[in-house]
Amino acid sequence: MAKLLALVDSGAIDTVIIAKLDRLTRSVKDLAELLERFNRRGVSLVSVADALDTRSAAGRLVLNIMVSVSQWEREAIGERTRDAMHHKRANGERAGTVPFGYRMAADGLHLEADPAEQGILSKIRELKTAGYTTRKIADELNRQGFTTRRGTARRFQYVAESLRAA
Repeated sequence: MAKLLALVDSGAIDTVIIAKLDRLTRSVKDLAELLERFNRRGVSLVSVADALDTRSAAGRLVLNIMVSVSQWEREAIGERTRDAMHHKRANGERAGTVPFGYRMAADGLHLEADPAEQGILSKIRELKTAGYTTRKIADELNRQGFTTRRGTARRFQYVAESLRAA
């Protein structure tokens, strides 16, 4: 986006062609700012998949309607997700990811300690107490073959998250 805006600002281009509008933005405010910037520099926007061209008044109108609908859709999904999570919590159901060191209990509602992961958490705490940085802890866990739940190498961010949760 920075390169695109630099080209627009320098006057090097007169048309921005995008595959789909939602790849550019789903925010009415952001689109309005982009279009204003493009207009000040005589640059038009063409969306291939949406068959939109801001060189005409009708194209600009349809573009604004589509972005408004996209923004509404994004916000509505967020509201539905928030409401569903609230409903689950209100009914005593688990909502969200299972933190490292725990697993879902047989009842499907509660968490219980995972002995293997608790052992890794103990190792992380030991190394931290011994003065290791999160990066060095991740390196040591990887060296010893302790991977993530998905079987990937540990990263220092995972170690830091585990220390915060512990």
